[in-house]
Amino acid sequence: MGDMHPNAQQVLRGFQAFAEGDMVAMKELFDDDSIWHFPGRNKWSGDYQGVDSILRFFGEVTAEATIEQDLHAILADDEHVVALVHSKATRGDIALESQQVFIFHISDGKVGEVWAMAGDDYAIDEFWA
Repeated sequence: MGDMHPNAQQVLRGFQAFAEGDMVAMKELFDDDSIWHFPGRNKWSGDYQGVDSILRFFGEVTAEATIEQDLHAILADDEHVVALVHSKATRGDIALESQQVFIFHISDGKVGEVWAMAGDDYAIDEFWA
């Protein structure tokens, strides 16, 4: 991680904390008033305002499904990070694989806003139906 942009390191720590279920570490990465935008037309779609709302969203999603994320690339500058991710999710006997892009806005080392985008919103909506 030494040669990686500090904002990329921050996002990588977030993906690692999510994989480990470490919500305490996740909370440290976000501004208190962060916003997470989740696409689609399913029960999770919408905007989550505030770090506690975001963490509650993560907790509820991971209570319903097992989610694995494989980072293909993290691109960063002084204000943004883009993460290219291959995700696998299982819920009961339903499985989903999808390509996702996460766009992070970062200020003073804290995540302030995130846009999660999927290659196939319809597949994600169907998975959560």
